Amino acid sequence: MAQIKNVVLVHGAFTDGSSWTEVIVRLQALGYTVTAVQNPLTSLADDVAATRRVLKRQDGPVVLVGHSWGGAVITEAGTAPNVAALVYVSALAPDQGEAVMDLQRHGPPSPGMQGAKPDADGLLWFDPAAFHDALAADVRLERAQLLAATQQPVAGRCFADKLSGAAWRDKPSWYLLSQDDRALAPELQAWMAQRMKASVVTVPSSHMSLISHADDVVRLVEKAARAG
Repeated sequence: MAQIKNVVLVHGAFTDGSSWTEVIVRLQALGYTVTAVQNPLTSLADDVAATRRVLKRQDGPVVLVGHSWGGAVITEAGTAPNVAALVYVSALAPDQGEAVMDLQRHGPPSPGMQGAKPDADGLLWFDPAAFHDALAADVRLERAQLLAATQQPVAGRCFADKLSGAAWRDKPSWYLLSQDDRALAPELQAWMAQRMKASVVTVPSSHMSLISHADDVVRLVEKAARAG
């Protein structure tokens, strides 16, 4: 099978598609056609729909990549027929009929998430003062401050929405595990990756591994592109 050349990137909560900048420029330099989804973060269904719109625009098979909350999105959206491989980057991976909040019983609490605070409209915002230490400790302070300033809130209901399908049950998966993650417990990441029977790469990273370990992410995407 020829190497896959299309990569679709799905961002997590509190960020947008620009959080993939370091990965995008590297993949483009290698000749990949790269598209970053802009999730509304208003519900699982809305984010899956946004991702599927991008998938429909691809010419040929796709490596679908998700970071953090984006892992839940690619798990459902990845059932699209043109998705050949899945890459999870410090990401959530629920099963069919499961919600993100259901996963918490399989790992210890994540202390970094104490920085997420709801507003009167049910949207979660991350405290800018806590953003660097909690989510991006190994990212340059200036970059972390930019992420905090441009953050996109996530609807609390997203984490209670149950998945109608799980693409990792039928498609090959890879997982980048961030072992210094304070927002998604490494123990939970390991449990999810094992359940998926994913090929795992472990990096000494904060939750924002897509920035601090962009080279490792790109190498994992390349593995998926060659194998998918």
